[in-house]
Amino acid sequence: MPASLSLRLPATSANLGPGFDTAAIAFDFYLDIDASPATDFSIHATGRDADRTGQLHDNLILATYQSILESNNAQVVPLALRMDNAIPLGMGCGSSAAAILAAIALANHFGKLDWSSQQILEEANLLEGHPDNVSACWLGGFVAAACEGRAVHVAQVTPLPAWRAIVAIPAEPLSTTKARALLPTSYNIADIVFNLQSVSLLSLAFAQARSDLLRIAMRDRIHQPYRGPICPLLPLLLPLAGRHGIHGAALSGAGPAVLLIVDDESNLPQATAAIRAALGPGQQAELLACRFLPAGHNPYRSR
Repeated sequence: MPASLSLRLPATSANLGPGFDTAAIAFDFYLDIDASPATDFSIHATGRDADRTGQLHDNLILATYQSILESNNAQVVPLALRMDNAIPLGMGCGSSAAAILAAIALANHFGKLDWSSQQILEEANLLEGHPDNVSACWLGGFVAAACEGRAVHVAQVTPLPAWRAIVAIPAEPLSTTKARALLPTSYNIADIVFNLQSVSLLSLAFAQARSDLLRIAMRDRIHQPYRGPICPLLPLLLPLAGRHGIHGAALSGAGPAVLLIVDDESNLPQATAAIRAALGPGQQAELLACRFLPAGHNPYRSR
């Protein structure tokens, strides 16, 4: 019987404004899992949304784990899972990417599939439908990702260690399916060129640690204008980019959370105060301050 397995999979933010289905970044808060072979499936869940992550039915990790093993004609080994989750569900912080990668890693280990790290990433891309979140979750850092058939090609950089993120999380979640349904089926060339300029600048801003470029580099015309009406924090917080130590702002993934990038920890108090003032009394939000995870993250956690 395979030995127990421990995983640590980080939260992520995709798109980063113009990098729709292309760019993402990893945060330093995680889904932690300890898994052991068992007679029957069981989950002991703690942390955020434990009532949902701890249910045996309609559980993305267990359903994906079993599906992968069955489709590869491998034995379905029941697992006893201990999960401590810090990733908010349905907020655009990569919870589904972390769950899918966890399921694949568990299936690879307990089903003895002998997949490489690249194969795990490519399977996750197929199941998630786009490579950005899964690449950042599996590899860490800031990533730009592209597909060629089944193959996933990823370039990574480590964000400047001094940079901090503030994730503004509203009370109500939003499904990615609903957010995608709002997007048009075609765009005019001016909007496409606008985003090409922004995303090119975005990649170099991260590679060269140019926080002064983030305000321009995180502008978007492809998805944020269409999702704004159902992401109420976005129109309130986007104007903060370039002020109060906040250098860039964008929806986190498909929303509804908003990512704000601060250039130094010393600027977190004034940035937080500015965010609270912009939200006003009518919009309640949790403000989660965190660091960016360096490139080269290893998802396998030592006990």
